[in-house]
Amino acid sequence: MIPLEELPYWICLAHIPKMKTVQKNGIVVSCFKEKIQLSTFFNEIDNWKNKFQIDDSSCSAIKVAAESMTNLAFFVEDLLNQGVSIIPIIDSNYPESLKRNMKYNAPVVLYVKGDVSLLNKDCVSIVGSRNADGVSLEFTDNIAKACANQGYVIASGFAKGVDKQALESALSVDGESIIVLPQGISTATSSLKAYYKPIVDGRVIALSTFHPKSPWSVENAMSRNSIIYGLAQSIYVAQSDSKGGTWSGAINGLRKGQRIYVRKPSSDEKVANNLLIDKGCIPVDMDGHPICSTSVEEKPEAVESASLFSDADFQ
Repeated sequence: MIPLEELPYWICLAHIPKMKTVQKNGIVVSCFKEKIQLSTFFNEIDNWKNKFQIDDSSCSAIKVAAESMTNLAFFVEDLLNQGVSIIPIIDSNYPESLKRNMKYNAPVVLYVKGDVSLLNKDCVSIVGSRNADGVSLEFTDNIAKACANQGYVIASGFAKGVDKQALESALSVDGESIIVLPQGISTATSSLKAYYKPIVDGRVIALSTFHPKSPWSVENAMSRNSIIYGLAQSIYVAQSDSKGGTWSGAINGLRKGQRIYVRKPSSDEKVANNLLIDKGCIPVDMDGHPICSTSVEEKPEAVESASLFSDADFQ
């Protein structure tokens, strides 16, 4: 459990502008090695600058960000009063899947509404076009219900089309779901009203990696896709174009060795699903069964827990 007084420092680090996430997580690792709290690093940065190999530009950016620490303390209190859980990357509730799949690009802090225990349950992501056709939505419905009935948490974005279908289908069979928001947790309050009951009941959580007051944007929506993929053991693609978030997410997932299933389209469909299959994704039928596979009952693989912080980080 992260001490309450440390949370403003985590939020500060997470949202320092123009500093890459890899560098921020490098600071986290360095603090862990030195057995110091993040607050100690911020308050004594000149003492740690050289040892942590922080350049002058980054050091200045950290000092400027730290000037808002008092306001951030009040901000943390406000978020907690709103029922928002603030989960730094070293917190035990932080999903191991994100650290395993995204490594040093994993978000420094997550903002969550709902039962945080869902974050470390076996998860399947279902992705696809906002303008998905009827066949793709039927596929999404089939997969979401089947996986939810098997006990998997269904992760998806919060856009129309495949995203909303995956969420609604999971809930229709009393399943559990993670809504990955393309905006800050505080700016999504009105859009989450329809899911108040399942959130309170512990069947749905809303998750954001952005500053809580960040509005919706195209950039946020694209960035959010990496989280949807990163949470999952396996990904199902209902419908993809040859560019955009679904395509790039699937390609990046393949590079990371993730298991990605793609609906096999009919010959007259103008989609890029077959191109993803050619890249190495697994073709599946409308019920998610692999085509030309020795096992039509293949399920998402169980994977071992893995930490962002490998043994090499402490040597």
